Amino acid sequence: MKSGKSGQKLADRIKKAIADLELTETEYQEILDVAHADGVIDAQEQKLLANLQEMLANGTVKRVPG
Repeated sequence: MKSGKSGQKLADRIKKAIADLELTETEYQEILDVAHADGVIDAQEQKLLANLQEMLANGTVKRVPG
């Protein structure tokens, strides 16, 4: 699947946010904003968001205030 511009931007945001294994509320909202910016969450974006959610669920990445 070809990476779209919004998909790449979303991937970059997610990588930046989890680099320290913590995800702030602000970073989380920014990720959601990027995903919804074009009004469509395509298959690539769904996969990226699912991977992030899995890391949050299994404790790899912690949500923190901020």
